[in-house]
Amino acid sequence: MACLGSKLCIHRLGVSKSPSFTSSTNCMLLLLHFASNQMESSSIFLLLVFLFLSPIADLSVQAFTGTYGINYGRIADNIPPPESVVTLLKAAKIKNIRIYDANHDVLQAFKGSGIEIIVGLGNEYLRDISVWEDHAMNWVKENVQPFLPGTKIRGIAVGNEVLGSTDPELWEVLPKAVKNVYDAVNQLHLANTIEVSSPHSEAVFANSFPPSACVFKEALLPYMKQLLQFFSEIGSPFYINAYPFLAYMSDPEHIDINYALFQSNPGIYDSKTNLHYDNMFDAQVDAAYAALEKAGFGKTEVIVSETGWASKGDANEVGATAKNARTYNYHLRKRLAKKKGTPYRPKIPVRAYIFALFNENLKPGPTSERNFGLFKADGSISYDIGFTGLVPSSATSSLMGPGGGGWFKPSNILVLATCAAVAPLALTS
Repeated sequence: MACLGSKLCIHRLGVSKSPSFTSSTNCMLLLLHFASNQMESSSIFLLLVFLFLSPIADLSVQAFTGTYGINYGRIADNIPPPESVVTLLKAAKIKNIRIYDANHDVLQAFKGSGIEIIVGLGNEYLRDISVWEDHAMNWVKENVQPFLPGTKIRGIAVGNEVLGSTDPELWEVLPKAVKNVYDAVNQLHLANTIEVSSPHSEAVFANSFPPSACVFKEALLPYMKQLLQFFSEIGSPFYINAYPFLAYMSDPEHIDINYALFQSNPGIYDSKTNLHYDNMFDAQVDAAYAALEKAGFGKTEVIVSETGWASKGDANEVGATAKNARTYNYHLRKRLAKKKGTPYRPKIPVRAYIFALFNENLKPGPTSERNFGLFKADGSISYDIGFTGLVPSSATSSLMGPGGGGWFKPSNILVLATCAAVAPLALTS
């Protein structure tokens, strides 16, 4: 999660396309026609037919195969080691994560876990990689290729919330940096397994209420359209960081907190689409779909790369309480488990990465930034939404065991993993 300032323009609300294979298909049909007229050997002709009818690899890659994932941030000096995090995620049955770098210790620890990872290429690298193609190649060779296939790296997020920032120079270099990273991935024959993307904040929108009125900011359109065009060609989705918490905090007098927390409320009505929204999360996703449609990319899928609710905040951070955080994340988990779409895109299941796995004590900014974790630094749960921590917590009575750091002993981690395998969770991820 980047600084809060880039997200507070959300106000009240806050939308994969595969490349066309028409030309290649027509060429194959002509080849088959020629072969059927010219080849005397029926066996050769049948072989060509078999090859043509066999599934053709789609250039698009799904880095997120489930509906519920989590962001594993590590700006802290007191969180569990990566090996314990693997145990924690397996116990929670979370199979999809995002990290904000390509830390080698983390990638090595996740080897053989089966957990699918999107790694991050930081904003600080974008200028260099946009200019030097060989630097993009070196980055992929150093930070991705050596860990495959044991570690299931499924995507590279190039930059984070770049177009929502206040740095026009970064806006300009982002499309070229994305292309150079993809070209490197493609040249290494990894494009069929590694997705290349770039997540955005709600600050890329000029307005988002009602959802159907959402549009991209005019100043960003030249760069956004370059990105969207390229992503449509390679089959990448549109990643958005959507935070009802930030929207509510920016305007608590006019936003019903129940609407932000998935609880009973009158909701809102979008008169243009004749659609009713009973929660802000769905409205934010559909607002993104509307903006994409207006930009000419209505077939692009939207995935939520970050969403969450702070359990603690400063005096002016309205709504940042453990009770609200639990309510939001509990109902969000239930909502994602249903694998349903939004009012505007009912046939496309919503997928989201929760922010975040841990409270991160070294994050700068307001108090809320250090309190988005579903888990505390010691591995215990921050509040109970159906998960089990690495250590006992006052928020739950399940899996009680040795206190302090005792759970991080290999023998206790084994016990935890065994218990998790036989103890059904309240919800499936």
